[in-house]
Amino acid sequence: MVSAPSRPFPAWLTLCGAALMAAMTGGCSDEGSGPVTVSVIGSPADFATPLENLPDPGSKLFLETTAQGLVAFDAGGEILPALAQRWIVEDDGRSYIFRLRRAFWPDGSKVLAKDVGRLLTARIEALRRLDPAGPLDAVQDVVAMTGEVIEIRLAAPRPYVLQMLAQPQMAILSREGGTGPYRREKRGGVPGKALVLTPVERATNESGDELPVPAWQTRIVRAERAALAITRFQQGKAALVLGGRFSDLPLLVPAGVDRDDVRIDPVQGLLGLAVTGRSGASGKLLEDDGVRRAINMAIDRSRLPVMFPVGGWATTEQIVPGQLDLPAPPAVPDWSRLSQDERWAQGQAVMKRWRSEHGDPPALRVALPRGPGSTLLFGLVRHDLGMIGLAVERVDMAADADLRLVDEVAAYDSALWYLGRIGCARKVHCSAEAEAQLQAASLSASLDERMARVAQAEALMQAHNGFIALGAPVRWSLVARRLTGFMASPRARHPLNHLFRSTN
Repeated sequence: MVSAPSRPFPAWLTLCGAALMAAMTGGCSDEGSGPVTVSVIGSPADFATPLENLPDPGSKLFLETTAQGLVAFDAGGEILPALAQRWIVEDDGRSYIFRLRRAFWPDGSKVLAKDVGRLLTARIEALRRLDPAGPLDAVQDVVAMTGEVIEIRLAAPRPYVLQMLAQPQMAILSREGGTGPYRREKRGGVPGKALVLTPVERATNESGDELPVPAWQTRIVRAERAALAITRFQQGKAALVLGGRFSDLPLLVPAGVDRDDVRIDPVQGLLGLAVTGRSGASGKLLEDDGVRRAINMAIDRSRLPVMFPVGGWATTEQIVPGQLDLPAPPAVPDWSRLSQDERWAQGQAVMKRWRSEHGDPPALRVALPRGPGSTLLFGLVRHDLGMIGLAVERVDMAADADLRLVDEVAAYDSALWYLGRIGCARKVHCSAEAEAQLQAASLSASLDERMARVAQAEALMQAHNGFIALGAPVRWSLVARRLTGFMASPRARHPLNHLFRSTN
């Protein structure tokens, strides 16, 4: 039986509590001075094909742990050297020159600037297809200047280049893997699908021979369902659980997790529903500007903090949560001052008009991740859209959805990040005029003109109602008290090489 927490959470609706009592198989105890055992919420596919499974927490953790980019984030959100030991910025921000540290691929061959340049170019091109107006839009070339020096040349200066290079999708890895800071051991003696990770950089003796890796420097990492990860933590078989989201938050109460073991990251980003249905009867319905507006204002955000009582968490009706780098505060929806009853009344009038012209609307398919938090959110959406005469059904596959959840932490604090995540390239119902402004922003001659264009795009995207903003993302971790070095992170990044086991 799981005991009650010594400091209870606020009362949540308990869902799927029985899942937490499922029997666990095998596993290494995390007691004593042995390896640090980590569970990240996800699936083994996050480790097998990490680039394809981004932005899943398991994929992010695997890449930043085994295949660093030129630079990295620390837990505080600051940029650190990674594969590059140092860098300089020249030509008024148009040239970034990196000196690589001495590093080796998993097969033992030395990492050369020409290889890094080739891999980095491929990463940049892939990212620009998804974020054509992002910080890397002005990259002209990636050049290996020597065997250890690489230059990124830009047509115009761009803020946040380093922050973008620190993202997991910018990991430098070959077919055999990356350069660390950890390497994956092929034979670790751990049952199941756990990874055994040991530091790439190892101590040597006077003869230059590598010394055995101390057990406490080893990391045993699993990607598993939230219920299993929480249970493993409660049984003392994991010192750390990473990747917690709103969808799994209600599992903590029936598990009896002590509130002092829960850490909430102070993140910003996007949590909401993107309008993605573009075909069939639902596509016709969502092409109607009035219908999208009615859907957006029908959701009662005031109920969300009651369902997910996370300290300091706030809901929002806006795509961009604050002014950030815009020349003025972001646009406010034209319905923001209406009461919820007034919003529902307007939505009912829109749907009455639709029925008179087209007949009964189809049920909208909503894609949400698994988990009791998602079930709570779906219940809210079903109720509130039902109030304006729309039926909804839940689906697992985003490709089959009319409304798809977006739940991502901001990589950098710019309106461009927010707009890039819900633009046409992401297959979200988008405004052609807003996209034109973003394209014009990329060609702007000055930063002031660029951000003025972005501000116009932001206002158009807000008015288009292609994204239903709900609030900031929720990111939580479980941290054993015997583990030190963990910090709440504004980027939800928790480098495993910054963790230490307490000797107390």
